[in-house]
Amino acid sequence: MPPDHRPWWDRDMIRAERTTLWGRDHLITADGREVTTFSASWWTSGGRFALDGREYEVRTNLRGRRYGMTEAGSDVPVATADGVGRRHWTVEAGGRAHEFRRTSLWSSDQALVLDGREVGSVHRASAWRGGAVADLPGLDVAVQVFVVAVVLTMWARASAAAASG
Repeated sequence: MPPDHRPWWDRDMIRAERTTLWGRDHLITADGREVTTFSASWWTSGGRFALDGREYEVRTNLRGRRYGMTEAGSDVPVATADGVGRRHWTVEAGGRAHEFRRTSLWSSDQALVLDGREVGSVHRASAWRGGAVADLPGLDVAVQVFVVAVVLTMWARASAAAASG
């Protein structure tokens, strides 16, 4: 995947914005056009979204460190994320592993890393409204939505843990 040298304002960005102020669903847009809504589960971590006529489910294990994305009604993984919540974690999709890392100890922003260089990112869209903005060059749109869903779920789990502790 060659580096994308275009400025951030000229890239195809994935944006996730809450559909309501207190809701858990996020409207996902790619390059300014609506592509899907990620419906977060109320009872477990993960959720669902539909894209290009396919329904996807995002699920996690009890510890929230491993996520999987499958087509609805199938147990065959389309993508998996391992080590979520740690400083370094990976997403595997299409036979390729993609490395992510938290950008600093004081930030929840995530960087997509290739050959030791940051080539993409996921960061909070707003401290007040939540949501995320992602620049993930080289990843299929469904995998980009999966990564954003994993990061949103990770942030929600961290906020819930901080509020209860």
